[in-house]
Amino acid sequence: MPTTPSGAPARRPARTLFGSLSAGSERNLADTLRDERIGGLLLLVGAVAALLWANLAPDSYRAVSETVVGPAALHLDLDLAHWAADGLLAIFFFVVGLELKREMVVGELRHVATAALPAAAAVGGMAVPALVYLTVNTTLPGGAPEGWAVPTATDIAFAVGVLAIVGRGVPVALRAFLLTLAVVDDLLAIVIIAVGYTETVTFGLVLGSFACVAVFALALRRGIRSPFLLVPLALAAWTLLHASGVHATIAGVLLGFAVPAAAGTARPARGGAPRPLADPDHSLAERYEHLWRPVSAGFAVPVFALFAAGVTIDPATVGAAFAEPVGLGVVLGLVLGKPVGITLATWAVSRFTRARLAPGLGWWDVVGVGVLAGIGFTVSLLVGSLAFGTGTELGDHVVVGVLTASLLAALVGGAILAWRGRVHSVRADGAAAGAAGAPAPGPGRGAAGSERDTDPGASR
Repeated sequence: MPTTPSGAPARRPARTLFGSLSAGSERNLADTLRDERIGGLLLLVGAVAALLWANLAPDSYRAVSETVVGPAALHLDLDLAHWAADGLLAIFFFVVGLELKREMVVGELRHVATAALPAAAAVGGMAVPALVYLTVNTTLPGGAPEGWAVPTATDIAFAVGVLAIVGRGVPVALRAFLLTLAVVDDLLAIVIIAVGYTETVTFGLVLGSFACVAVFALALRRGIRSPFLLVPLALAAWTLLHASGVHATIAGVLLGFAVPAAAGTARPARGGAPRPLADPDHSLAERYEHLWRPVSAGFAVPVFALFAAGVTIDPATVGAAFAEPVGLGVVLGLVLGKPVGITLATWAVSRFTRARLAPGLGWWDVVGVGVLAGIGFTVSLLVGSLAFGTGTELGDHVVVGVLTASLLAALVGGAILAWRGRVHSVRADGAAAGAAGAPAPGPGRGAAGSERDTDPGASR
């Protein structure tokens, strides 16, 4: 153990929460922020279009949603709503799998020390909303505890998109914290979907799906990039898992995990033509995420929202969504449970370990991220459809609750982080002016220490 000149054991420096990022994490964050604003906007457009269509022409909306397409011999005779949830969302989860793989190989999740905080925050941000929902639905008459997982999810596209719009002055490490938290949240949501909402499983078909994923992974590691091999393997993995009884979107995650994420794996195969991102600093997971994210954010998720958010809004439905336990549990779980769980988990990490908030960050920053994480759009709607079905009375209550809670979380969380962004910007301007020998801008903002007098949210 290192010692001081006096011979006493040297204390290890305290680790800071939301500290500096690795080069891999910075690339992950840049990629996400570049695309999620547009993706979140398109997701919102899909949801609004669904609400307008379902309320202006409900018969037409229902007829299109219930149109069956696909071969019955392969158990793929699904209506369009199920194709959107089971098929198109597999693309979304493939991108999620790529993000998870990158975070585990070159990002914040590759070390226990850096993964502990977002992992703990994600667990707290899922456990407390679930507890809130269960409390409401086990104490009030007419409750439905089986929907406990609906308010546990965070929508990456919406949450990061809102933060990118309103939180321009927020430190980049706080944005990375939200991204990593949402990625871990998605991983836990995937486990919940696979375990909690699977009734019967045909293990032979599951093994067949895993075999296709293994061949997919082996082909990539051998430098084979031909879509004529990879796409049929991916479709076979999806089809077998769908027929097995496990939700087919899990196949997308497994395929994403199978893509190499180490630096340099984006190099073209021997004799192949140069490809985008094919340089020593990039991985194949980055390249595939670069290619598939526009498909996910620009088509798959908005179309899913078009078929998932189409609930007929009338006073009875809206009133029931807030008076009945299911809708009330979803709203309270997302709007209150998420920020409480994330903030308490982060506080526990800082209280019981040597980790501390990075200099200049305050607990209001953490609260703002926690509130914003209450945007539970995509995965919450998916879990709601798995728990109660699409078009059912309770399913409609879930849709109204998720839409309302996500809107409230976006407005309140966005307002908090916009305020914190202005605080951080003024602080940065003051520090720059002080370094240049000029008086810091604004009244009462001279020395760096006076920040505490004007910013009650700063870390002390």
